Amino acid sequence: MSTDAAGTWSTDDIRAKVEGLLPALRHDLEDLVRIESVSADPARAGEVERSAEAVAELFRAERFDSVEIVTAEGGAPAVIAHKAGPAGAPTVLLYAHHDVQPENDHAEWDSPPFEPTERDGRLYARGAADDKAGIAAHLGALRVYGDDLPVSVTMFIEGEEEVGSDSLPALLREQQDKLSADVIVIADSGNWDIGVPALTTSLRGLVRVDVTVRTLTHAVHSGMWGGLVPDALITLSRLIATLHDDRGNVAVAGLHSGPAADVVYPEERLRAESGAVPGIEWIGDGSAVERLWTKPSLSITGLDAPKVDGASNTLVASARAKISLRVAPGDTTENALACLRAHLEAHVAWGAELSVSVVDTGEATQIDATGPAYDAARTAFTEAWDGTEPVDMGVGGSIPFIAEFLEAFPRASVLVTGVEDPDTRAHGANEGLHLAEFERVVLAEALLLHHLGEL
Repeated sequence: MSTDAAGTWSTDDIRAKVEGLLPALRHDLEDLVRIESVSADPARAGEVERSAEAVAELFRAERFDSVEIVTAEGGAPAVIAHKAGPAGAPTVLLYAHHDVQPENDHAEWDSPPFEPTERDGRLYARGAADDKAGIAAHLGALRVYGDDLPVSVTMFIEGEEEVGSDSLPALLREQQDKLSADVIVIADSGNWDIGVPALTTSLRGLVRVDVTVRTLTHAVHSGMWGGLVPDALITLSRLIATLHDDRGNVAVAGLHSGPAADVVYPEERLRAESGAVPGIEWIGDGSAVERLWTKPSLSITGLDAPKVDGASNTLVASARAKISLRVAPGDTTENALACLRAHLEAHVAWGAELSVSVVDTGEATQIDATGPAYDAARTAFTEAWDGTEPVDMGVGGSIPFIAEFLEAFPRASVLVTGVEDPDTRAHGANEGLHLAEFERVVLAEALLLHHLGEL
């Protein structure tokens, strides 16, 4: 490996090194993917533990100074490893998670979900992208330098991200000294498109509640009492209908909205990536990315009511819906929950009994992506993608643990990156990693470490 006169790696050498290490890196990724580390399945808790040990062994093989598997408050195992760089160099924390979503119905997959299979330039399997490829990307960037790291590196590989990271706040408190860093790279997001990198700078928060409406103590005959007594399904339907205005904007007063980056989301791409049926009209006002990234959204994701088949001819006594409210960056879950609860209480019709129970919440994130670390990242991304500058991207979904990092390490620069692209299908059947983009991600992170070492 050649170096320039200053003793630093050249960009061309880093690129060549990444290309050479990819076959072994992919082999390690495939071995991780074969471990069924589904954190939501208690029957596979042993697989989650086996996954943590496999990750730890990868770091031991890279001669990390320390490698340990830790837990907090009975949570899933996480891996913390540290490798020192030059004296005085910044410390970079590299985050990913080794747990994965359930694979659900195997019949929906075109190949076995835990047997990595390549088709048309993608590697298909559960966790191939989200987020075991994040682990592999970190590992690949480190392998470029071996024991000649330009920065000190701490690896933090979590084991329960897919079930809400409940023990993460405690883990951050207990391990704060070991996890303290100047720069934190969170590899759990994605890029704007194939060939267009991105830094994720905002994510919506989440408030989920179960809403129950009751109009009767028991079901009664619809012919005997219909026309006088309201049934719970009609009452719940009327309540749900108040949650949006006629254009589809969320009609809950007091929620925050904000501007989005000046990014055009082409209509054809919107329709292809959303899976919208032909002729469907978009809801809400504002640009597409504002509606997806920086405005609240509200969906009904579940409904408890009698099935149509076999339903009796009676008035339904109670009905329940699960409401998922995505909270815009700049808002808080406390405010959003209070506004939603006030709206429901004000709009429930005909004196029906209403109960609202909180399922879970997660704070929104807004990152001020300015400063030397972000400049270094943008330079690295532009180099890795052959001159294409990264987009500052929002994400409509929620990754609440990012807010936990920002709170725990307020002085650190937090960079949210990732390996996903618009067709990754994370959490769904046929999750796939675009292999050419994965190579660019590894290269970009290796270049980022190089540039951070120069600061």
